[in-house]
Amino acid sequence: MLTETKFYIVAIGVSAGGLDPLHSFFSQIPPDSGIAFVVIAHLNRDYTSLADILLARHTTMPVCWATQGQEVRPNCVYILPINKMMSIEDGLLHLENRLVDQRANWSVDLFFKSLAKGEKAQAIGIILSGAGSDGTLGAIAIHNEQGLVMVQGPQTAEFTSMPQSAILRDHPTHILSPERLAHALMAFVSSNIIKA
Repeated sequence: MLTETKFYIVAIGVSAGGLDPLHSFFSQIPPDSGIAFVVIAHLNRDYTSLADILLARHTTMPVCWATQGQEVRPNCVYILPINKMMSIEDGLLHLENRLVDQRANWSVDLFFKSLAKGEKAQAIGIILSGAGSDGTLGAIAIHNEQGLVMVQGPQTAEFTSMPQSAILRDHPTHILSPERLAHALMAFVSSNIIKA
């Protein structure tokens, strides 16, 4: 971690049906929360995504596509680029190409696991709407390192299998609507100040 002041890093895993929940979540996060956000979304390989532009309408924090070697800083949002896999080490983002013949997408698990390894109790994983089970093993890794795991309540999700898989395997601390997840996150961070 290059930045001297320690802060929480929140990784958000999202797939099908996840844009609206993502926007609802960020609309409740103040721009000066002191938290860094990394969005790991399953994006279509074949289309130009406007995810950064769309998300920027719901937050005044800087929103950008992640780049190789980029330092993660608080009060910023980083999005996994299309056709990439990403991890984090010492506060720096590391990108590699997603294999052309790789049909299943495990980008959430990959990032969550690296976040858990590097940030320990300062890692926070959030799983929103999505199909499949990506994120479950990563959520377990975060839990095992005393990090915080939060999941969108399936009753509020358009696609329920990603949230449900995490709930069944990991027993997350919070299972709430996207808006209430944001409020719970802020309450947690404000009551758990990181000691340098």
